[in-house]
Amino acid sequence: MDRQVKDAVDTGWLKRAAAGPLSDVNRTVRVSSSSSSVRRFISFLGPGYLVAVGYMDPGNWATSLAGGAKFGMALLAVALLSNVMAILLQSLAARLAIGSGRDLAQACRDAYPRWVSLPLWLLAEIAIIATDLAEVIGTAIGLKLLFGLPLAYGVIITSLDVFLILGLQRMGFRKLEAFVIGLLAIIAACFAVQIALADPDWGAVMRGFIPTTEIVTNPDMLYIAMGIIGATVMPHNLYLHSAIVQTRAYGTSLTEKREALKFATIDSTLALMFALLINASILILAAATYFKAGNHDVTDLGQAHYLLAPLLGSAIAPTLFAVALLCCGLSSTVTATLAGQAVMEGFLDIQIAPWLRRLITRMVAIVPAAVVVIFYGEEQAGRLLIASQVVLGLQLPFAVVPLVAITASRAKLGPLVAPRWLTLATGFIAVILIVLNIKLVWDLLTG
Repeated sequence: MDRQVKDAVDTGWLKRAAAGPLSDVNRTVRVSSSSSSVRRFISFLGPGYLVAVGYMDPGNWATSLAGGAKFGMALLAVALLSNVMAILLQSLAARLAIGSGRDLAQACRDAYPRWVSLPLWLLAEIAIIATDLAEVIGTAIGLKLLFGLPLAYGVIITSLDVFLILGLQRMGFRKLEAFVIGLLAIIAACFAVQIALADPDWGAVMRGFIPTTEIVTNPDMLYIAMGIIGATVMPHNLYLHSAIVQTRAYGTSLTEKREALKFATIDSTLALMFALLINASILILAAATYFKAGNHDVTDLGQAHYLLAPLLGSAIAPTLFAVALLCCGLSSTVTATLAGQAVMEGFLDIQIAPWLRRLITRMVAIVPAAVVVIFYGEEQAGRLLIASQVVLGLQLPFAVVPLVAITASRAKLGPLVAPRWLTLATGFIAVILIVLNIKLVWDLLTG
């Protein structure tokens, strides 16, 4: 028996899942082999933008606002570095999906014994809870800023996104993608106006993309930097991307898979560059307003909203801020719910009604969010958002290491195995993340 085939049999890799990832939408978007390459590429546009949503969610707002207010433009380098990490890691997620026909959760279940895969599932659920906590609170804050709703009511209203997802998916997965892309366009327009009003020092902006050693040596700066990394390179996005790429019916031949991988990688790279633009805009806005005015302790989204009007001299700025925040919250709750579904199906191989799966994942977020609001108060929401992003940063290695290991195995991915340079680069990223996490935990324990 060929050694590679034997290795695959030994690991149980050939025991395929009964259903594809996100079984209710798997292979539902048609990719015509008779169309031009441009039309086929267009059919692949969409999953990358659903993934990009997770890179600009309300938790990211809190960390970027705090970083810009406290350290000016200095942490733009972290946002850029995080985005490069994200592009490489999301390309691996697409490679895993197309090369193996599995999402990351299914791959972990098939590649590892249960004593390894079950803890990985628990850690993935913790990451999704942290993600959902940030997004539910962020959406509730957006509703409060726009309509004056108390946070507790806003948290409850976010449960309606379950029905929004179901309604959009009944019209086709492309409609869901179009809805999210529309929200992203609104966010971009809102920030374009706010940045124009802030009129930042563009020389300082360019210098901010150059990293400094202070990011690692200053514990306060490292804490915010880890929050930015946790908010940018998010564990649930690796599970999500490897699942939603397979909504495309791209064929089964090696040629079709190679083309699908190329198009999926371009899609996610373009989308993540857009996410970098938004993330940088949030940090630049904070640096050009709060930091410049001496307001270095802005961690609360409500406080940030309140201060914009006097600092920018425009009454429309706070409204645009709130609209963009609400759009971020709505879009990110949709994608986090899909990620929760993929993780539950993939690790546990549980097949239940789609509406029930989504209701479960949403309730897991709403209950702790409501507890947070009731017991910690609205004024602590911003600090809890930042803390949730640090939790995500601590969970990252447990998603990144299996992703890098599995995609480096020719026995598992065959001819679509990751090239050595990509494995080395993403392996180095995993090492950086682990070292930063150890440093962060040590700083927290030693005060």
